Amino acid sequence: MMLVLLVVAIAVLLVLRVPVAFAFLGPSIVYMWANGNSTGNALREVFNAADSFPLLAVPLFVLLGSLANRAGIADSLFRFALAVLARVRGSLGYVSIGTSVGFSWMSGSAVADAAALGKVQIPAMIREGYGRRFATGVSASSSLIAPVMPPSIPAVIYSGLAAVSTGALFAASVIPAIAMAIGLCIVVAVLVSRNPRIQKGEFDKAEVLASIRGVILPMFTPVIILGGILGGLFTPTEAAAVAVAYIILVGVMRRSLTWRGFLEAVKESAVTTASIMIIVASASLLGYILARERVPQIMTEAMFSISDSPTVFLFLVVLLCLVLGTVIDATALLVLIVPILVPIANTYGVDPITLGVITIIALMIGLLTPPVGTVLFVTASVSRSRIGDVFRGTLPFTIPFLIVVALAIAFPEMITWMPEVFGL
Repeated sequence: MMLVLLVVAIAVLLVLRVPVAFAFLGPSIVYMWANGNSTGNALREVFNAADSFPLLAVPLFVLLGSLANRAGIADSLFRFALAVLARVRGSLGYVSIGTSVGFSWMSGSAVADAAALGKVQIPAMIREGYGRRFATGVSASSSLIAPVMPPSIPAVIYSGLAAVSTGALFAASVIPAIAMAIGLCIVVAVLVSRNPRIQKGEFDKAEVLASIRGVILPMFTPVIILGGILGGLFTPTEAAAVAVAYIILVGVMRRSLTWRGFLEAVKESAVTTASIMIIVASASLLGYILARERVPQIMTEAMFSISDSPTVFLFLVVLLCLVLGTVIDATALLVLIVPILVPIANTYGVDPITLGVITIIALMIGLLTPPVGTVLFVTASVSRSRIGDVFRGTLPFTIPFLIVVALAIAFPEMITWMPEVFGL
């Protein structure tokens, strides 16, 4: 009965638009107190959740993305992709995806990607005759590549919660992220073919050569991160620190990162990290309560009563993520369900790395679904569009994400192949 009241209290607070962290934290502390635990014990559990060495990489990767944005690297990637793809019909749609792929190696956040790139990409597409829904849809959807492609902030959080290798999870995410990008390109090709107003541009060799100089140094960042981790030179946290130092050096050499820009990036990263960590901490307390009430065991029994197939289990996980992702923030949901799902996955014989990649992709789709789709709000804000228009624009682009998830479930080798190659 107490657990039911806890869930109801959280649901009411979420409906009242109380921030997710406090909607979790308040009822959880009351529950602990009502069951004979002091408030001090509850808060100790909260602080212990945040006191994690793997999570130390989160603020560093957030800072990396902020510095890359302040150093003008997003603009340089956009200019380069636009110059290379000028002769392709519908080039700006592909440029949006390509730029997101390039920037995702330095950002780990869909929100950062949508904010940094959307304000450049969307106005450019609208000026060239692309519909507003198409422009906002492709920009918002392509930003979801960032939290899947390393350095993925959700992957760092998942690895800490599930006690798996961050490097292995990074490696496992590369092929699904590339598959997501290819799927988005196919949707762009189909939509562009139906719009006769979109024409080819003119290829300018001089512009290509000039734009190359702006991306050569920044694109060594993924080499440092992924190469250093997979090569055994760095831990993920050390790789994040080295990458931050490298981006600062690149920004200074390019004279694009000012002292003011550096301070703004630090401030922005502190605010973002604080919001992530308070969600992680509060959701961890709720997860502790659910584990104490044997919710994982109850869910395991319920799922086995439906099917003992690992494939069915993974599809149920995706369905759960899609449904809950419409009403709960993706980070909070990740922290909440991973401690519950990992023991169940072990019972089914599902590899936790496979579970992690599939769960992250499914949860990221929630960033495009109202009423709490963060990327929807960010894209609407930077493009001065209505939420409804942005949401309708993203609908065709969610199809390849669902297909990638289905393929990953049917063929888990697309997830496990890279970690096996590197012995992770």
